[in-house]
Amino acid sequence: MRVTLSPIHAEITLRRVIAALAFPPLLASAFQPFPAIDLSFAQRLVFWIGVLSLALCVARIARKVTHTYFADAHFSWRDTALVLVILGLFVPSLWLLSYLLITVTGQQAPGFLSVAPYGALFATGLVLVREHSQTEPSEEEVASVAPRLAKRLPDTFKGQIYRLTVRDHAVEVVTSEGIFTIRSRFTDAIAEMEPVPGHCTHRSHWVVDAAIAGTERQSGKTFVRLKNGDLVPVSRKYKPMLEQDGIL
Repeated sequence: MRVTLSPIHAEITLRRVIAALAFPPLLASAFQPFPAIDLSFAQRLVFWIGVLSLALCVARIARKVTHTYFADAHFSWRDTALVLVILGLFVPSLWLLSYLLITVTGQQAPGFLSVAPYGALFATGLVLVREHSQTEPSEEEVASVAPRLAKRLPDTFKGQIYRLTVRDHAVEVVTSEGIFTIRSRFTDAIAEMEPVPGHCTHRSHWVVDAAIAGTERQSGKTFVRLKNGDLVPVSRKYKPMLEQDGIL
């Protein structure tokens, strides 16, 4: 769980709501999906709403798959996996939507290859946006963000904080330079990690987002794997939020 606003509230902004309401009608007014097929405005509106809805669903699934199975892969390989997942899910789904929508009008539905360019365009756009806004920060960039909690660590500390763990009435701060124990309430320690983004995975564990290298399952239990090799347990309480935020 983030210590900031709930991701649902954070993502639903007035600008996005207006865009979601205005964009499909504009697309329906300006574009026929397939030049050889004449669709009414209502049919075009249904088509473009379906396209955008499918795009959002596929983007979430693709992001989860690449984060889970390609977290340690080179950036270009992750992009390749992202494109393949999008094409494998988005194009068949969009073709089925087009087939059902257009055959109802008595017209011949477009072929599979006619729909494929939409998938390629969507995949390319998502990769470009991801490269611009979701590029993982370098270790130097992460280290340059100094949370208030760092002031509790030795003056010589110049490394990265990976996670916080409750230990009796203290908090263990696991870092790239070792483990430090501080006297603090867990909630206060998490608050002092601002502005570094992170998540609670368990009532006793909080991890820095940039320190997460992947996920693992062992004996039916889910863990997040950190860059230092630590496996941090994920409890049922926090799993839905981690899935929603694309961590799992």
